[in-house]
Amino acid sequence: MHDVGKRVAILQSNYIPWRGYFDIIGLVDEFVIYDVAQFTKNDWRNRNLIKTAQGVRWLTIPVATAGKFGQTIGETQIAAKTWAEKHWRSVAQAYAKAPFFARYRDRLESAYVTCGTLRSLSAVNRLLIDLVAAELGLSARIIDANAYPVSEGRNQRLLSVCRTSGATVYVSGPSARSYLDLTLFAEAGIRVKFMDYSSYAPYPQLHGPFEPGVSVLDLLFNTGPAALSHMQCGQRSGPL
Repeated sequence: MHDVGKRVAILQSNYIPWRGYFDIIGLVDEFVIYDVAQFTKNDWRNRNLIKTAQGVRWLTIPVATAGKFGQTIGETQIAAKTWAEKHWRSVAQAYAKAPFFARYRDRLESAYVTCGTLRSLSAVNRLLIDLVAAELGLSARIIDANAYPVSEGRNQRLLSVCRTSGATVYVSGPSARSYLDLTLFAEAGIRVKFMDYSSYAPYPQLHGPFEPGVSVLDLLFNTGPAALSHMQCGQRSGPL
């Protein structure tokens, strides 16, 4: 049975996130960046993995958190000025020989130059998410959560955004099964669909055995215009 109505997803921003993040964007009508949530250290908010000839490598944006327990992602500031140049150099070195690196190089390099002038982690993440979504041809409206009123309590906050945005289907990552109160959503007439990434198959990569959990940049550089064929949003026909 197909759902009719508006599909909405709500996720915290990540730094150059993996393909599953963009798959969710590709499956919804509106994607809400939930940077009103608390910043968590050693998480995907300010770091991600690329694949290099020496193996997978973390790229981490240095941020200021000392003495700021409870700060939100939106409040988190970048703590260095040269990180963007270093990250781009690492990306370019790792993927220079990838089949489609040249296709995206100039636009991505320009984005990193701009990122180097920003001090807000959310602003950096949003700039790169917007760029990748555009390169993938995704049409979802991407909006910040602060455009909507926020309620107290994790479930109530998410439900409030869904209601205000007019959602009839809420698309969630699989980890939310552990805390999402499905009864509340059902009572509000909102159907919850959890993502399942088990169908993801390997795609051609450089540098040895396949690594599934790396940044979406790896997928773009290695598969180019075929990137969506390696994601659920590029394979489905019709609504969720």
